[in-house]
Amino acid sequence: MIVTNPSVSFIYQQALDVDKLDISKTQALLAYSGKYTGRCPKSKRIVKSELTENIWWGDVNIPIKPELYEKYIKYAENKLLKPQEKIIYRIVGYAGWDKPYQQIVIVYCEEAYQALFMKNMLVEIDVNDQEILSLPSFTIYNVGKYKLNEVAVPDDMKDSTLDDTLVALNMDDRNMIIYGTRYAGEMKKGLLTWMMYCSQIEGALCLHSSANKISNNEDTSLFFGMSGTGKTTLSADPNRILIGDDEHVWTDTGVFNVEGGCYAKCINLSSANEPEIYNAIKYGSVLENVVVDKEGIVDFKDDTITQNTRCSYPLSFIPTSKCRDVGVGKHPERIIFLTCDVLGVLPAISRLSLDDAIKFFLSGYTSKMTGTEEGVTEPTLTFSACFGEPFLVWHPIDYADLLRKKIAKHNVPVWLINTGWCHNNIIGVSRRIPLRYTRRMIDFIHKYHPAEIDFTNHEEDYLNEFNFYIPSHSYLSLIPEYIMYPYKTWEKTVWKEKIDLLSSKFAENWSKKIKDPIFSKI
Repeated sequence: MIVTNPSVSFIYQQALDVDKLDISKTQALLAYSGKYTGRCPKSKRIVKSELTENIWWGDVNIPIKPELYEKYIKYAENKLLKPQEKIIYRIVGYAGWDKPYQQIVIVYCEEAYQALFMKNMLVEIDVNDQEILSLPSFTIYNVGKYKLNEVAVPDDMKDSTLDDTLVALNMDDRNMIIYGTRYAGEMKKGLLTWMMYCSQIEGALCLHSSANKISNNEDTSLFFGMSGTGKTTLSADPNRILIGDDEHVWTDTGVFNVEGGCYAKCINLSSANEPEIYNAIKYGSVLENVVVDKEGIVDFKDDTITQNTRCSYPLSFIPTSKCRDVGVGKHPERIIFLTCDVLGVLPAISRLSLDDAIKFFLSGYTSKMTGTEEGVTEPTLTFSACFGEPFLVWHPIDYADLLRKKIAKHNVPVWLINTGWCHNNIIGVSRRIPLRYTRRMIDFIHKYHPAEIDFTNHEEDYLNEFNFYIPSHSYLSLIPEYIMYPYKTWEKTVWKEKIDLLSSKFAENWSKKIKDPIFSKI
């Protein structure tokens, strides 16, 4: 039996009675994704066709033969659409808050927690409006309970690089299939990949970013960054209105949130540091892979299952999102790149020129945080083009060119915030920059226009590849100097070793990219 957009109470009943799940002390649904607790990027495939022949093929976008995809999707359709006694969930909603750009999304899945997850993550739609539902849709078939090798496929058709998982998209037929992983985040990021594809065709820029604003539709800020850098945490600002925490599109009229909800990391979550997120964990939200005691109290510090503990909740659970024009904002008045520097050498706050901003955007320097992908067990230095390389469809230069044009047209200042590590010369150890200091830097960026600030160019102290314009410490006197100016905290020989290492990593990454003739345009 297929149930379309069931109520939260119905999903809870099925989750508890059929799927044998439980709830937390705050009434959030407790779910466990099994073997995979993060994304499986090596299992991602895209059907190669005339429509997709010009996309960015390579390590990120690996082709799958159309005839093989057809075998897999027919099996999925048979499991989900064939009349049967068990409940199949059909979740229908929009991707996107801006009506001219909205995409209808349909999700079929077997698990209650996945249904609630997507009910939270999609923008609500009127399922009684047959005219709307007759429009083209993007459909996700989630058969994550079944391993790929369960599908009977002739040996000469099989992809030997795949194991038991598959996350594949067909841009021609506007659909997606998931095998072998129950991790709900695969649906969310698959949808982002789809939006990365179709937005660019429409001349809009899809971004892996969060966003907030100061009033109903004014003073928009965009936050770029990979998982674990602080997008969700820093955009959930009690003094500003949340537009969205992870996925946005920048059009000719402004920005809009792709999603109807948030998907926050929960490791070390506390009411003191992240009250907006902490208080959103209640009836109607999904807690994924957390550890609870027999009373249902969550231990947010416990990473026994994974470092990538998560919570999904509707956007409306964040108090500041309850406003007119929720999910949309005007053209941004500032862009903030969030990088998690594991070496502890990048400045905590700096402004970038347009050229440096685009080059940093294309480099996408950060650290993979533990648990976000399978196999990542400790913070690892990495480069993720456009701060979202796993989700790009077109070549990074296509997104960078469009971003450059939009920044130049709207005269948007670009800031770099390091949310990673710093070295405290007083105690002689490196620790991650405390959230309270990062929030003060973000408040400073929101308070002052760059024209009002005195900057110092510390080019000689940092990477030769970039000019970092750092605000005078007088503006941020409550932030320790060792955080503002990390080069002052290291022994000169150690500093040089670290900065040279990072410089070499930037150069190595860039040399790989410029081998591609498209990058020679930069």
